[in-house]
Amino acid sequence: MRPDMPADHATEAERLLRTAARYPEDREALLLRAAAHLELADDRAGATKLYDSLLSDAPENPNLIRALKAANLWEYGHEAEARAIIEGLRAARPAEAEPWEIVAETLESHDELTLAEEVATEAATNLAPLKDDLPHPTQSLLVTRHRIRRMLALPHDDWDTLADTLHTAEVPLDELHDPKRLWSLGSSDPAELQAEITRLRSELGSYRTALSRPFPVAVLHWPERELDELLTSYPELESEYPTYRAHLTDIEASLRELAAAGTPNLGIVPATVPSYEAFAASESTTPANPSLLPQYATTLAARGRAAAWPPSLGAPCWCGSGRTYGECHGAE
Repeated sequence: MRPDMPADHATEAERLLRTAARYPEDREALLLRAAAHLELADDRAGATKLYDSLLSDAPENPNLIRALKAANLWEYGHEAEARAIIEGLRAARPAEAEPWEIVAETLESHDELTLAEEVATEAATNLAPLKDDLPHPTQSLLVTRHRIRRMLALPHDDWDTLADTLHTAEVPLDELHDPKRLWSLGSSDPAELQAEITRLRSELGSYRTALSRPFPVAVLHWPERELDELLTSYPELESEYPTYRAHLTDIEASLRELAAAGTPNLGIVPATVPSYEAFAASESTTPANPSLLPQYATTLAARGRAAAWPPSLGAPCWCGSGRTYGECHGAE
């Protein structure tokens, strides 16, 4: 069931905490998701405790966690502490786009548009050379900066022009970020809101299509432990995956058949039960639905999780056996 009420989000956060205890290698990602659900459950203090717990444990993404903590603190009245964290992040000059964007959006949401623009411009200066092959998080940062500057009625600069160039959806950024349109999202007129929802859905569809192009066909690989958990929780999927060995054989056979038919850019994406359940919730359906599996694979590939197939014969095999591909599934 898709979490829609605070109690649902609290329950989902508890489930993610239990899952994190079982899978310590995924602890950071699972606790970040749990913190997000606590925020949606209006347990802001509980979310802050999770962020503090992560920061005390040498996390992989400390700047991201600090940015999320600052955004959360500001939402429940700790503005001074949030501002202090933000200044610390600016001084640290993160090498990743995500913390910068979270900080800029936090400032934007609290009507600190001038400061938000300063932060976004600092980030662009550090991370966004004027070229058209930037990673997606940096492109997203430039789009956020474009929106903030549009709200401030600032003239286009080189980064705004680059954001326009990188934006390929039907609705141009200047129209998408029209201040009147943005303010209309707060309208109480159902017709106005429905029109905006329709346009945003169109935008999201174009975005997903563009992201999925590098891997038009991606095949799911469930590691053995994940597959066992999947089938225990959703026995309806046993017809898709009768055994783990058969699952591995089917992956290689399917990809070879597609390659023989001339299909380019094939990929394999590792699947996990928590992320699959979250994806099912986002699609308002049950994880037991077999038709959801290819959609999940495509979405993971769109997020950059796919590894190109086939690997070289001397590279580790995609199945995780520890042998080379040539000695394992690449062997004739």
